[in-house]
Amino acid sequence: MASGFSFGSASSASNPTQGDISKDATLQNGPEDSISDLAWAPVTNHLAVASWDKKVRIYEIDDNTGQGVGKAAFDHEGPVLSCAWFQDGTKVVGGGADKAARVLDLGSNGAPAMQVAAHDQPIRCVKMYNDGRNDILITGSWDKTIKYWDFRSQQPAATLQLQERCYTMDRRNQLLVVGTADRYINVINLEKPTEMYKTIQSPLKWQTRVVSCFTDASGFAVGSIEGRCAIQYVEEKDSSLNFSFKCHRDTDTTQRDVSKVYSVNAISFHPEHGTFSTAGSDGTFHFWDKDAKHRLKGYPNVGGSITATGFNGKGDLFAYAVSYDWSKGYAGNSPQYPTKICLHKIIGDECKPRPGGKKR
Repeated sequence: MASGFSFGSASSASNPTQGDISKDATLQNGPEDSISDLAWAPVTNHLAVASWDKKVRIYEIDDNTGQGVGKAAFDHEGPVLSCAWFQDGTKVVGGGADKAARVLDLGSNGAPAMQVAAHDQPIRCVKMYNDGRNDILITGSWDKTIKYWDFRSQQPAATLQLQERCYTMDRRNQLLVVGTADRYINVINLEKPTEMYKTIQSPLKWQTRVVSCFTDASGFAVGSIEGRCAIQYVEEKDSSLNFSFKCHRDTDTTQRDVSKVYSVNAISFHPEHGTFSTAGSDGTFHFWDKDAKHRLKGYPNVGGSITATGFNGKGDLFAYAVSYDWSKGYAGNSPQYPTKICLHKIIGDECKPRPGGKKR
């Protein structure tokens, strides 16, 4: 694995690739506690937001202004740790610390969310998948299992045992990637959902925070607590393209060769260009071109840790959640800490690959 590529400092204010957040819009009536996840509807500009205040909120976003209007919400019995949309955009699912997954049908005229899945421990991640016939809910839990649910039964259609607790999960087409405690990364082909296609130890040396699949499902990115990101391809024939790089680090001006290291909390791939974002505990987000090994844009500090991100279906809006991420423990939190969802309009070439770079 090559690791000598330098994307440049991810926090240099003098860098000519510095982006602008002055026109970013903040959603009104946002969550009242830390934001754990957000998810865009597949086609429309609706945004689902999961938070520690035990709610999933759904907003309708104006494509031109970035302003949002609350359209619906549903409750869990504990902090909600993940949310996802059905592929037709009619329903939203949440999974949380109450060990349950619940679905809200947005066309149900006010009917409450229904519980559709259960685990022995909190559900950390939820993703939706359509196998060509049915909608399948995939749940990843701290009980060290992945479960698949087809909604025609109260029991899971299948269960896959993990080595450790599920910390992060992403799906693109038939590719499912699951990151667990102890730095295991499991690659699953959803055509054979009860088998591990491949298991690796993370190329990063510290705890995995996030995995995110490439737009073309040929690989995935991994982010960790040590301010590093790894690019990994699924197939061995592409392994020469694997590499890792430093990001979300600040040079300590008082001590030479000392860096402040921040967790990479979120990685999102642009739906059209295949470029990607990283966001972290340092309160910054950045856009990257993995094929050209180049940072496209870096953005100023947003005033608090960024805990979740996502591009909408057209790729012209980038949502990011600002809230406390507990990276500094209980003592780092305060009533004044910002909790908000912001929307950044993608303008010009902000997310376009460098000329000559291979599109993935």
